[in-house]
Amino acid sequence: MIMVTGANGQLASLTLRELAGRDVPALGASRTPSAAQRRLDFDEPASLDLTGVSILVLVSAGYAEDDRVIVRHRAVIDAAVRDGVRHVVYTSLTGAGDHLGFALAHRATERMIRASGLGWTILRNGLYAELFGALLTWVPDGLESAFGDGALCAVARADLAAAAAVVASHPTTHAGRIYDLVGTPITAAGIAGRLGVTHRTIGLDEYRAQLLADDTLLPFQPPMLASIATSVRHGFLDNTSPDLGQLLDRPPIAPLAVAASATAATQP
Repeated sequence: MIMVTGANGQLASLTLRELAGRDVPALGASRTPSAAQRRLDFDEPASLDLTGVSILVLVSAGYAEDDRVIVRHRAVIDAAVRDGVRHVVYTSLTGAGDHLGFALAHRATERMIRASGLGWTILRNGLYAELFGALLTWVPDGLESAFGDGALCAVARADLAAAAAVVASHPTTHAGRIYDLVGTPITAAGIAGRLGVTHRTIGLDEYRAQLLADDTLLPFQPPMLASIATSVRHGFLDNTSPDLGQLLDRPPIAPLAVAASATAATQP
């Protein structure tokens, strides 16, 4: 049986939908499960029941500081070993993302999985086009961001879900593989142009000040978001790879359209 963790999240729910569309039975798991899901709370090791699961799609529980994320993932991997899981498919972070403020927990988890004795496939996901679009800010005369002229090889979340479904459906074919799942380069100016508005670049110091003044953000989020901005701005996330198209056996969804739609959705 295939289990997908974080079933109520956007990536996991899309992955479950992709598997269903392929007539591949799969079970969702969540800390707040529906009637058709299994309860799985990464912060409660006693809840980690993986009996009957042969393939685990481990969607990163990265919404926290590194130490907490790593403890969560260690508990799940230990449960997978204990309960006889054969193969783990982990949604990690693109190889170009080592400069990002949330990369360490992903790399630590990759190490844990590879040392576990389980079969594994690592999906190094690029940053979502939806996220890139949502990080642009509307101002009276158009859009602003701290991304400068930098490009991001963004990827549609739906494509990453489809790739996870492909691998989970045929894990033996993809055993021991690391895939870098990125899209084609897009820029903040390109998004603005698609929406027919102008884009203005702000400095990283101004951007960080805005983040620190935003009381809706958790303490770990301002440095995380600032790391995305500087990595894009200075050309560290514009790498391309054929892996996504090869896994999907089709061209990836155009990330510029996806990002622009996400930006448009935030317009006041």
